[in-house]
Amino acid sequence: MVLDVKTIAAMRLAAVKHSGPYNLIGPAFHQLGNIAGSAGLFARPEAKMLGIYKDDPETTPPEQLRSAAGVVVAEETPIPPGLVEERVPGGRFACFVHHGSYETLPDTWTRIKQELIASGHRRRPGTSCEIYLNNPAHVPTEQLQTEICIPIE
Repeated sequence: MVLDVKTIAAMRLAAVKHSGPYNLIGPAFHQLGNIAGSAGLFARPEAKMLGIYKDDPETTPPEQLRSAAGVVVAEETPIPPGLVEERVPGGRFACFVHHGSYETLPDTWTRIKQELIASGHRRRPGTSCEIYLNNPAHVPTEQLQTEICIPIE
């Protein structure tokens, strides 16, 4: 797995919030797809689907974890009813690309945390995210690509 340090611009999202274990966020993505799809948000040029993760699962009880399923929207885009505005602050991120099924993402997160420590980069407080680079409706599972971005100093 290759570490790529990037400066990512701040992002505004139209999102569905999720509370609880991160691996149970799936229904929030389904709700996002229904609402954002009907509102035409996925057709906009800035549209990218993200999962955002606000807490450290190693120090936060599973039932208190905060996350959201979102789509990037422009500042002037109204947030449709049923969605809320979320923001991902910009800055430096350690990014890794996961290849394959979303079901194996937890294993990749574990490896990334180890690689981040070994790289000498220090995690900073802030929201981590998964940027979904392609769509499971358009590519086979083994071709899915998810960029995982962790804020660093």
